Amino acid sequence: MSVSWETLELHTAQPFGIARWTHSVYPRTVVTFTQDGLSGRGEAAPNAFYGETRGTVEAVLPLLAGALTDLWDWDGLHERLSARMPQGHPSVKCALEMAALEYCAVSVGLPVWTLLGLSPAPLPRSSFTVSLAGVPEMRQQAREAVGAGHTVLKVKLGTARDEAILGALREEVPDVALRVDANAGWTRPQAKRMLGVLDAARVELLEQPLAAGDLAGHAELRRLSRVPLVADESLHHVRDVTALAEAFDGVNLKLAKLGGPLQALAALRLARAHDLSVMIGCMIESSLGIAAAAHLAGLCDWADLDGALLLADDPFTGLDWTAGELARPPGPGWGVERR
Repeated sequence: MSVSWETLELHTAQPFGIARWTHSVYPRTVVTFTQDGLSGRGEAAPNAFYGETRGTVEAVLPLLAGALTDLWDWDGLHERLSARMPQGHPSVKCALEMAALEYCAVSVGLPVWTLLGLSPAPLPRSSFTVSLAGVPEMRQQAREAVGAGHTVLKVKLGTARDEAILGALREEVPDVALRVDANAGWTRPQAKRMLGVLDAARVELLEQPLAAGDLAGHAELRRLSRVPLVADESLHHVRDVTALAEAFDGVNLKLAKLGGPLQALAALRLARAHDLSVMIGCMIESSLGIAAAAHLAGLCDWADLDGALLLADDPFTGLDWTAGELARPPGPGWGVERR
């Protein structure tokens, strides 16, 4: 058996801006496990906010890859990864967990979601992101997205001009569903001022308005808000879900920050136990990473799986988008192929 990896530079079709930064190039490492002529693949999508970079991924992969021994022992794989690296490096752990799951699914000729016994329900319609830029540029992004068939837009905010941005976008696309993501960019007073703006714009949900560690502020805002609050940057580990239940109405599960599909599934079940709504989200990823998240999406209330749609150079193919709606990937495995 062998484990190999390759780091690719993915380029967005246009600069992708959030409250913390704007980037156009995203290094992503594809891990492949091969045994008995069969292969399983995973994608590491590091994010500096969670302490990962291209350099950390490439440094720890040789140390963690040895945990891929018995690929059917999924609990044991997580334990071995945690024993080797107790803290951090979630995207690397995600890639290895993805590779193990796909190998097992391919070996029995099934899609991963079928192998795991997950819901065959239709996937919730995914949002398409309007990234942070000047108002004219954001208007154009929204107009083009709606023209391509998207009916749910997620608007990146987190600036002093957010009221003007949201008003302009609602004027530009009056009939679509709008979601707002401040990426932890608001202060408490700013967030309270924005609640009326969100109501006027008929916003469907508000993602991570305040700093990741400000659970008290989020709990206070939740009491004042008509719009559901969804945690993203506040959620780093499965174990975080319980504490978030007092401050948020829902959680955004991203495989790359939780350590893989099985960890996201555990977080989802814990969220349901605490009566939280669930969004399945993504980083800027190739269709490989998006496909893995899509296998869990039938269990979720909301989907934000547009990461590969934002790319100019997706190295994988196989996802089926029709009028902005993502179909469940076909099998076996993750259901995508290298171009």
